[in-house]
Formats: sequence, C-alpha cells, structure tokens
Amino acid sequence: MGALALSLTACDHAPSSSGLPEWTAKDHDRSEENARVAQGQAPPSARPRKATPEEEATQIAELTWGTQCTQCHGPLGKGDGPNGAMVKAPDLTRPDWQERVKDADMAATIRAGKGQMPKFELSDAVTAALVKRIRKNRAP
Repeated sequence: MGALALSLTACDHAPSSSGLPEWTAKDHDRSEENARVAQGQAPPSARPRKATPEEEATQIAELTWGTQCTQCHGPLGKGDGPNGAMVKAPDLTRPDWQERVKDADMAATIRAGKGQMPKFELSDAVTAALVKRIRKNRAP
C-alpha cells in the first residue's frame, strides 16, 4: 500500500518545460525529404544498410543449407534429415569427424559432390560460409 501511495504522489505535477525551445512549424518541415522522394530517391531512414560481402555469403549459405542440405543432413548437420537414413548422410557434428575432415576437404565435397550428394556450384565465399556453418554445429 505504501508503494502505491508513493507512486501516486510522485506525479502530482507536470514536468517543467523551462529550458525547452518553443515548437515551430519548421520543426516538422519535411520539404527536403519530400523533394528527394519526388525525385525517386528513398529517404535516408528508408534505405536499408547494404550487407557486407561476408554477410551476403552467409545469408546465401543459410538459404542453401535450409533448402538443399537439410533434406539429408538435417537442421544441425546430424544426418537426421528426411532423406538422411536413405542416403546414409554422415553426422557432420561428431567431434571425430570434425577433427578428421579439413575445411578444404569439406569445400571440395560441396563443390564436387560425393556418393549421392550432388555437386553445388557456389562461389568461394558461399562455400566457405557453409564450411563455417558446419564447424559451428560441432557437438561438444
């Protein structure tokens, strides 16, 4: 009850406006922004930040993993995708597999395929991002 009484008395008057500048219509004048929009340019606040090449490669790698790799390797790479058992997809998260297989070997398998795994024609940056994603999911 004491806290309620304190909170009710704490706001018994409006905050002071002393020291605040007086509002004018120019404070909301958007003529410069409107002129850019009229010329077909997006206002600065509407322009998305351009992704770095590494961010772009990571986004493409995630999309590739989600649409192509998970069918066999599963969401984390455990070989538990819907087709994993049928194609004998390896568990890419196993520490012994992670230690044995080099990044260059993974990249070569992604590019050339292996067994029932098809080859993927991806840029070096996207292939490297896929390798990084596989390494990130290493089991403890």
